Amino acid sequence: AAPQGPPVYVDLAYLPGSWSARTVDEEFFRRIRSLCYVVSGDDHLKEGVLRPLLDALLSGKHQWGIDIQVTLIPTFDSLVMHEWYQETHDRQQELGITVLGSNSTVAMQDETFPACKVEF
Repeated sequence: AAPQGPPVYVDLAYLPGSWSARTVDEEFFRRIRSLCYVVSGDDHLKEGVLRPLLDALLSGKHQWGIDIQVTLIPTFDSLVMHEWYQETHDRQQELGITVLGSNSTVAMQDETFPACKVEF
């Protein structure tokens, strides 16, 4: 168990991918308070831990006790993400969590990929 301490506030936090995503739990979100969380890693390993990670965000954010708007930025399309979004939409709104989706694309050096712009 991690030693107790005050929460850490950041503007942007990247959530780990692959096997490391299993380390992101309710305690992580209670202690690492970010304005924006980026969920990256479009792989089969992430799909298996994505729902518990997203549920941990809701549980951890509930414990903050302060009203801070949080933006969740997925960098890939996922059936698990869509289901979680629909099933927990009311809870997301209660907690001040916005899921940022984008249909925008960026073209660079003969490559096109989805993107979104985040400003602070």
